[in-house]
Amino acid sequence: MGLFDIIAILITLSALFSWINYRFLKMPTAIGLMLIALLVSLALLMPIPGSDGLENDARAMLDSIDFDATLMHGMLSFLLFAGALHVNLFELAKQKWVIGTLATASVIGATLLVGTSVCVVFWLLGLDVPYIYCLLFGALIAPTDPIAVLGILKSAGAPKSLEVKITGESLFNDGVAVVVFVVVSEVAFGDHMTLPQVAHLFMHEAGGGLLFGLVTGGIAYMMLRRVDNYQVEVLITLALASGSYAAAEHLHISAPITVVVAGLLIGNQGRDGAMSQLTQQHLDNFWELVDEVLNAVLFVLIGLEVLVLTLSPKYLIAGVLAIPLVLIARAISAGFPIALIRRFRSLSPGVVTILTWGGLRGGISVALALSLPTGENRDLLVTVTYCVVVFSILVQGLTLGPVVRAVAKRADIEMERTELLPSDGAKSASDAGPEADRAAP
Repeated sequence: MGLFDIIAILITLSALFSWINYRFLKMPTAIGLMLIALLVSLALLMPIPGSDGLENDARAMLDSIDFDATLMHGMLSFLLFAGALHVNLFELAKQKWVIGTLATASVIGATLLVGTSVCVVFWLLGLDVPYIYCLLFGALIAPTDPIAVLGILKSAGAPKSLEVKITGESLFNDGVAVVVFVVVSEVAFGDHMTLPQVAHLFMHEAGGGLLFGLVTGGIAYMMLRRVDNYQVEVLITLALASGSYAAAEHLHISAPITVVVAGLLIGNQGRDGAMSQLTQQHLDNFWELVDEVLNAVLFVLIGLEVLVLTLSPKYLIAGVLAIPLVLIARAISAGFPIALIRRFRSLSPGVVTILTWGGLRGGISVALALSLPTGENRDLLVTVTYCVVVFSILVQGLTLGPVVRAVAKRADIEMERTELLPSDGAKSASDAGPEADRAAP
């Protein structure tokens, strides 16, 4: 099957499933698309007369798609740039300590917690998986996907500061988690590395991506200032998203961090100092459309990937058991730093609950799992990853709205109780009791 045929099929399915979701299911787009694709895939796996040919054709198409290359070395550059382009840097700076901690320390903490706990689960199930592979699973399952979350948060009336936290964390923890995955992969499959070498590799990947993003974004900004033609300016941003990502990969620095930094620079400094209102309107419309189309294709792909999984009972049990472990690790790795930050500043009520339940996993986790070397350990980790991703998108995604509303309602009740309590040192006559009567003249 040729490349054009595959692209045509995926776009056609995305359009068809989007129409079905909009007309009948009325779910958030990403969740609805993945659910429909998953149901279609499961239907193809059923022993339905005449479906063998369709199943084989679908498997052949998916086998010809390198999911890791498609997402990690293609779609991700545009998705991250589109996300960063619409983030207000001023609002992001207000939450810099929370976002910075969640995107670094929490990612590393979650990697260790998930890796250690799933290692125990694999051992209990009689699956011989080296600890380093368990850490790889911890790293690949750490990045969260904001796409399906943000629309739900807005419709549920979540605080704006919480939206900024989730968006900012997701943009940066994608890059950090990929760096952690690369570092652990080097330890697992490369030469023996000492702890200082691991730290140097991490700093080279993350720091290099940050600096390169500033350089490429700065060059694009200077080019934008010298033209006033929205077609040229949109083309410059398209070149920045793809060119900086590709160059960063060849320089062996973090391409996701590069494109996020470049997108933030253009979306804020570039928007204010180098673009007319007409250019801003066309730029926003263009990147919003790119974001929607690529995410539609991505979630359809995720739903169809079930056709190429190794559906061993032990693997599926391990996947089901991994779900609560990932949630617990998320709660601990996000809750501990949030508790420390609360000592110095106020945060939204129930922020840990929403960050935990709203920490949906998506295509990056699946792509990283599929990038592992072929073998039994890879098949196991891909299946477990898929179970966690499907649960997070379908179950957590569909119930996040009620969770946000319940947290907000509880916060309102607590606030009302606080307001009704008498202030310190001011007792009412009824509270003072007989002692007040005896003290009266």
